[in-house]
Amino acid sequence: MKTKYIDLIDQTFYFPQEEFNLENNQLQFHGINLMALIAQYGAPLKFTYLPKISENINRAKGWFDKAIKTNNYAGKYNYCYCTKSSHFQHVLNKALKNDIHIETSSAFDIDIVENLKTQGKINDDTYVICNGFKRDQYIQNIARLINNGHRNCIPIIDNYEELSLLSETINDKFQVGIRIASEEEPKFEFYTSRLGIGYRNIVPFYNNQIKGNPKVELKMLHFFINTGIRDTAYYWNELLKCLKVYINLKKICPTLDSLNIGGGFPIKNSLGFNYDYEYMINEIVNQIQIACEEACVDVPNIFTEFGSFTVGESGGAIYEVLYQKQQNDREKWNMINSSFITTLPDTWAINKRFIMLAVNRWDDEYERVLLGGLTCDSDDYYNSEQHMNAIYLPKYKKEKPLYIGFFNTGAYQETIGGFGGLQHCLIPQPKHIIIDRNEEDNLITSVFSEQQTSEQLLSILGYQKKEGHSSSLENTKQQLETII
Repeated sequence: MKTKYIDLIDQTFYFPQEEFNLENNQLQFHGINLMALIAQYGAPLKFTYLPKISENINRAKGWFDKAIKTNNYAGKYNYCYCTKSSHFQHVLNKALKNDIHIETSSAFDIDIVENLKTQGKINDDTYVICNGFKRDQYIQNIARLINNGHRNCIPIIDNYEELSLLSETINDKFQVGIRIASEEEPKFEFYTSRLGIGYRNIVPFYNNQIKGNPKVELKMLHFFINTGIRDTAYYWNELLKCLKVYINLKKICPTLDSLNIGGGFPIKNSLGFNYDYEYMINEIVNQIQIACEEACVDVPNIFTEFGSFTVGESGGAIYEVLYQKQQNDREKWNMINSSFITTLPDTWAINKRFIMLAVNRWDDEYERVLLGGLTCDSDDYYNSEQHMNAIYLPKYKKEKPLYIGFFNTGAYQETIGGFGGLQHCLIPQPKHIIIDRNEEDNLITSVFSEQQTSEQLLSILGYQKKEGHSSSLENTKQQLETII
């Protein structure tokens, strides 16, 4: 009778897989001995495996190169990294080693771009695609970057006023793109995206504000839908609508030469994940080519803005099961030594699922459990996997520690969770480890951040005076004394 955890995984999925295998009944991830990592750094911990970033970038570039050759496509492909998925320096440094470009979302992104330029990580030939609703500071920062010589900075117009605001602050001629306000699937609470300009309004906007403006050159049309790039009738319909806009614009705007199809590649979220990236890319290139040939216009250069696909599969989180609570006849709660709300906020906010596997004890019998976090919030739990209706893990035994890993967590979780700041119920943020490979392909690890301390949290809350800073009460007292 097959009752061991390894039997469950083996009979449910093809296992081992490219990134997962077993050694001495312990899970290995990309050749990383996870139990050795725990022994060295403890748990809970989060980690980033940097080589996966380069691997995914080059996979996508290879698929686009192949599609361009297969279809005899005349345009070029440019891979942009969507910085909001993870702004960390170690992520940007690794990504930029692969000849890519950058997409930004807010004012402070431009400060990061300027820092990277100072370090020589990027140069004036690097495309900086500026998305998002642009408040004053974002406008000023974009203008500063362009005025200082970065001509490949392309602000994407999100609303009707942005163009005039940019024109007032940018000294010389500059390039722009226009974002299409795509129509969302019927299941959404809204029909049209709040981002961008409606399909029918783009050509009139160009005619009224750009066509006769000697200072502005339209270079790019931007297209993105919330559900991402998927083989559905909805996606192909929206892409064809976008191409109609591109073609209509191209016929009256010779400078338009680029189509940005945004991000939205899914990442592996279970051992049963199946997505034909190569087919999707080839079909997108093919559809663009067919539409442009039929309309007798030149095909555009293609830009993408992959964020989760770039960095998501590089991340992981490891927890220890502290205790098991038998709450009724059917429900057993395995309590982890951290919080899902704070360390994997997407599991709580949007019911996102990640790959979850036991790290050790694969040769033990398994049981059905629920996973609970440490906070006193009733929503701090993780209770189901996409491939089955419940979680199964090796049986809890107090004398035999059990560690569990969540994988492909590298996108958005730190920024949404408020890295370095307050955490719900003051559960400390876990230690974060960076893992890379040296020239000999040996694994090297380093600590990016230690687990938060009570002193750090108290300081944020104002219970401890920061060095060099006076309290508001002291400032008021000093002001009164000065007046007197």
